[in-house]
Amino acid sequence: MEIYLLIKIGSQIGAITTILLIFSTAIVGIYYAKYEGLNTLKSGFIQLSKNQTPTYEVISGAAIAFAAILLIVPGFVSDALGFLLIFPLTRKLLFNNLIKKFKFKKTKKNDFIDGEFEDIEDDNDRKV
Repeated sequence: MEIYLLIKIGSQIGAITTILLIFSTAIVGIYYAKYEGLNTLKSGFIQLSKNQTPTYEVISGAAIAFAAILLIVPGFVSDALGFLLIFPLTRKLLFNNLIKKFKFKKTKKNDFIDGEFEDIEDDNDRKV
């Protein structure tokens, strides 16, 4: 798909323009990934200072790193996916959809194990 789009777009706007477009999306994407990464890190430290686990921030940081990799890889499909992952609004929508999809129903479980025991006392044991 990437190669097909590169050829199609390259034939429409020219090879040099396509190459410049790929490099510019990579450069802009990397700088924006750096910006979003620092914001996520700051938010994570705020969560830690409130004695809360920064779960969303950790997952968001991993998504930003993956988005940066997608933006470095040349191609328009990978750039589109990278930009979708790097923007906070679309990232949050994606995470919410994944949470809804993989959310397990809570079932009532017992926190104990049924069993029998026997108390054994030996009168022959000597404690020294």
